[in-house]
Amino acid sequence: MKINKDLNKVASILLAKSIKDLYPNAILADVEVGDQMANESGFSCSFSCPERVSINDLPKIMKQMKKNIDSNFLIKYVAVSQNEALNIFKNNKYKSELINDGKQNKVDLIYFGDQYVDLCEKNSIAKLSAIKAYELNNVGGVYWKHSAKNEQLQSIGGVAFDQLAELAAYRDELKDRQERDHRYINKNLELFDFDLLAGQGLPFYLPKGASVKYEIDDYIHKLLVRNGYAYVQTPVLGSKELYETSGHWFHYRENMFPAFQIDEVVQVLRPMTCPHHLVVYKMKPRSYRELPFRVFEDAILHRYESSGSLTGLERVRQMRLIDCHMVCSEEQIKDVVSQHYAIIKEAAATFGITEYHSIDLSLHDKNNKEKFFDGEEMWQRAENGLRKVLKEMNVKYHEAVGEAAFYGPKIDIQIKTALGHIITAFTIQLDFLLPDKFKLEYKDKGGAIKRPVLIHASVIGTIERFMSILLEQNKGVFPLWIAPVHVAIIPVDIERHGKFCQTLKNKLLNELIRVEYYDNNNRLSQNIRDAQISKIPYQLVIGDQEIKSKKLSYRKYGQKQTKQTSLSEFIKLLQKQIAKRK
Repeated sequence: MKINKDLNKVASILLAKSIKDLYPNAILADVEVGDQMANESGFSCSFSCPERVSINDLPKIMKQMKKNIDSNFLIKYVAVSQNEALNIFKNNKYKSELINDGKQNKVDLIYFGDQYVDLCEKNSIAKLSAIKAYELNNVGGVYWKHSAKNEQLQSIGGVAFDQLAELAAYRDELKDRQERDHRYINKNLELFDFDLLAGQGLPFYLPKGASVKYEIDDYIHKLLVRNGYAYVQTPVLGSKELYETSGHWFHYRENMFPAFQIDEVVQVLRPMTCPHHLVVYKMKPRSYRELPFRVFEDAILHRYESSGSLTGLERVRQMRLIDCHMVCSEEQIKDVVSQHYAIIKEAAATFGITEYHSIDLSLHDKNNKEKFFDGEEMWQRAENGLRKVLKEMNVKYHEAVGEAAFYGPKIDIQIKTALGHIITAFTIQLDFLLPDKFKLEYKDKGGAIKRPVLIHASVIGTIERFMSILLEQNKGVFPLWIAPVHVAIIPVDIERHGKFCQTLKNKLLNELIRVEYYDNNNRLSQNIRDAQISKIPYQLVIGDQEIKSKKLSYRKYGQKQTKQTSLSEFIKLLQKQIAKRK
């Protein structure tokens, strides 16, 4: 559902005033000047307050919002000087800081009559009565300026509409989002879990989840090998010197786990494999005949994410990434990028992922020398190189300034999650910097020493994030070849039919068909329901008739029709579907 951002910006100001009405000691905060947290999901307001606001307080706050709407304040937008704005907000440390951070000579304000003033750009909303329907739906916390180094504020979120009917439609959409949330789906599928005894953001793959992960890994490994990539394995640790050479120690340090010392060497759990793969490249002299040099690794990585950002498998602290690196000549960039882009598209289609939010060309911000390597000529070469490749492939893309890696621009394929987060699912990154830092070389046809180019890429991103995407796009209904359980065997009566079911289970397992045998004393209807909730692709119900006729009665998930076949034909049916990966 499309959200009216202007309306939701004003709703955010309305929420801020209502909070201030009810909690006079609250100090209101915004993330940046002119942005009251209005986005595709609605609006929110952050604040510090001596009183803890809980979800139980939302009805009271909504009632105060209604009271303010009924007052029908005339909305007025004005622009004042920075000094005037600082005087108006002299008792609000957050807004004063934002005003001082601003680069404009004028600061945009919004007035609700003479009752309330806040920071807000001018927009199309002239009266509070334009807000016909609204709902507050969450209470949480947010770090000031989105940095874990700053204090944590309270935050309330909601959504506003100019038509009452839109709120009802939004609630239906919210229900669908909940049903697609991979954490909600996992409660029935039992694929993964977390335990604070081990640590936050460190996933445990349960037997069914490990099975799914194995099938995904196996497919990607074979896809890469068929396309000329060689498999390598490198250490899970890296020295401080290695990351100083790559530049990660200076540009990525806050996302790395704390360093520790072994003997005389300072080491860290690796957050990426590119430095390790460049070490592999440098282990012997290279010729142009070896380019493009393509390697991949099924790597365990560790990245420090703030506790507030951890979201199921979508964002974790330990992850597994089938990480690919291609070293090539500058003339080979187009072919290497195009080939890997085709690999990504093939994999996405195989997994049934066809819905993308956008394809971004992530660029550097030349004014941000701290985040990005300071070398404008290098950036122009790299960014123009990727632009050219995308245009020649006829890919429609959006340029995202400031979203590049510190060492180079990226092609990022973005997906919108059930929670409304925009996440990078697939990426290809062009890098002129690291080959220079590691002094990579190759000998060309004439015997001259040349500097190659590095391309970083994945096929499906981290396995954790990819599994969350799969679960959300398919609502937990896996295609047969990935499904953690292929067949549910359900006896009508455990005493009479159990022995036959156990023999059947062993025969299917011998054919590498994954089976769950319901050898319990639950009612037949309960076991059938449990198999449905677990979204098992095929159900076999075994009773007197099946044993006598030696015909299996099976039902496919999502269908009402029951079919009969012999065991040998049933095995062929499954093996054919699994082999086709459809």
